[in-house]
Amino acid sequence: MAEKKPEFVVSDRRKFTEEGELRQEVTDEPKSHPQASASASSSQNAQAPDSDPMPPPPSHAEQEEQHAEYRASGKKLDDMLVEGGHGKAEDFVMTFERLVQSLYVTALLQLGMMHREGDAPRPDIVGARQTIDTLGVLKEKTKGNLTPTEENLLQNTLFELRMAFLEMTNAITRPPAPANNKPVAR
Repeated sequence: MAEKKPEFVVSDRRKFTEEGELRQEVTDEPKSHPQASASASSSQNAQAPDSDPMPPPPSHAEQEEQHAEYRASGKKLDDMLVEGGHGKAEDFVMTFERLVQSLYVTALLQLGMMHREGDAPRPDIVGARQTIDTLGVLKEKTKGNLTPTEENLLQNTLFELRMAFLEMTNAITRPPAPANNKPVAR
C-alpha cells in the first residue's frame, strides 16, 4: 500500500518586512502544532535514521531570494559598523581562518585556559571535546580543498587543542598523590 504524504503549504510567517516594519498580514499563531509535536516525539524516538526523512529543501528561487535578502541585511549592518568607527567592511567578512580561530578560542575557553580578567576559569570538558571534534570533522570534510596555509592552521590548531585536552583530562583522571603523614614542623 502506498504511503500518502501530507500536503503542506509554505507561507512566509516573518513578522517584519525587510525595512523592519510590522507586516499587516501576520497574525499570532499557536506556538504548538499537532504535526510539530508528533514530529518532535518521533525525532526523540529516532532509532533508524530513515524513519523520519528530512523535509525537502527550499526551492532554488526561495534560496536565491533568501540569500539576496541576507546579503542586503548584512551589508546594512556592515555599513552601520563602519559608520560607527568599528573598522572596515572587510573586517567583518567570515573566512576559513576566522572560523578556525573562533573554534580555537571557544575550545580554549571551554578548557578553562582562557577567561576574562577577574573571573575564575569555568571548564566545560564535554563542550571542549565537541568543539575539538568539530574541528576534526572540518579537517576531514575539507581534505584536498584547503590552501597550504589553511591546512597548516587547521593542523596546528587541532594539535594544540588535543594536547591541551589531554593535559586537562589527565589532570582530572589522575589519582590523588598519597598523603604524607609526617608532622608539620613549627
